[in-house]
Amino acid sequence: MGGKIKSWKKRWFVFDRIKRNFCYYADKHETKLKGLIYFQAIEEVYYDHLRSAYKSPNPCLTFCVKTHDRLYFMVAPSPEAMRIWMDVIVTGAEGYTQFMS
Repeated sequence: MGGKIKSWKKRWFVFDRIKRNFCYYADKHETKLKGLIYFQAIEEVYYDHLRSAYKSPNPCLTFCVKTHDRLYFMVAPSPEAMRIWMDVIVTGAEGYTQFMS
């Protein structure tokens, strides 16, 4: 879901463990960056059990990535994809914490 205009848009996410971030683009062929989330900014990753995402296209597959500055609502294409993405994001963020210790 968009940050300023609360509408749902497809995005292509790229996870980079070396740079310790994940970024997103309008689609997989796009080269202009739409946004970037640093692991150190991630506070929490959780399933949207309260259904707080405004008009989610699929509430059962909606999850949240909470950072210092923003709450990102994301919808996965399947339950398996949602679990994988949530695990990858949490593992990346926790890996960053371990790296800093």
